[in-house]
Amino acid sequence: MKKIIMLSILVISIFSCSSENEINKVSLALDWYPNSNHAGIFYAKDKGYFLDGDLDVEVYTPSDPSSILQTVASGRDQFGISYQPDLLLARSEGVPVVAISSIVRTPLNSIMTLKKSGISDPSKLKGKTIGYPGIPLNIGILQSILEGQGLTIDDVNLVDVGFDLVPALLSSRVDAVIGAFWSHESILIELEGEGVNILKFQDWGIPEYHELVLVTSEKYLDENKEIVESFVKSFRKGFEGSIESNSESMESLISAFPEVNVELETEGIKLLAPLWIESMNSNNMDSWHKFGDWMKEKGLIDSGLIIEDSFKIIQ
Repeated sequence: MKKIIMLSILVISIFSCSSENEINKVSLALDWYPNSNHAGIFYAKDKGYFLDGDLDVEVYTPSDPSSILQTVASGRDQFGISYQPDLLLARSEGVPVVAISSIVRTPLNSIMTLKKSGISDPSKLKGKTIGYPGIPLNIGILQSILEGQGLTIDDVNLVDVGFDLVPALLSSRVDAVIGAFWSHESILIELEGEGVNILKFQDWGIPEYHELVLVTSEKYLDENKEIVESFVKSFRKGFEGSIESNSESMESLISAFPEVNVELETEGIKLLAPLWIESMNSNNMDSWHKFGDWMKEKGLIDSGLIIEDSFKIIQ
């Protein structure tokens, strides 16, 4: 009888431990193909940080990255990588998604020209052809920058080049591009042997904003707070590891995505690491609110949108 009782206790104990350590399967949708912006994510997976937090994380790039906020809101994905402007636009349209961690809290998007063009400031864009990736917000930002120089959007020729920003610029199809990340496209241009002018938005009258953010849905956050907290903790730990060891981080990225451009992404990680340091553990939301107010002023989002509801700080 004693043996039976002890065996029963052992079985109950085993099942109790199993339930306490239940692995939760979640998905994380990337905003683009795996690159230096995502190095910390793959470092976290490689080092087992997510598993340590009882999480089995599927990281993937959707066929249409522009749909991430919709798939997160619907519950198809539990987490996603997005951008503050896109998030505020989505919330203004009633999409119930929230940011839960900043990744890069300064704009990476910029206007770029070739050094040899002599276009070193926005005033020199008059009469020029500007390529953009078909994203309307880029037009709104460009218009605001041009207005600061006494110009209008009608003073330039806009061409939708999709995501072929660098080829369009290098081939002289366009004189400038907007929608190019200075942590990515500028490196590509330099690798082709060309000098590049980078006109950062914040230097020309656009308020700073959080370029990259981790998002989830309001519903998932409300119903799964412990899972969200565990995910954010492991997520940040991955980026902290990437900061400490750029080379190991790059190895994790290569392991996950062997076709990665090693030279490009190695330089990208070097540029991004200082931004991760200032972004990951920052609770300073001043720029978040200022950019939201700017979007309201420009009529890009509903004037009644409550900006602070769009970011839930997870410790």
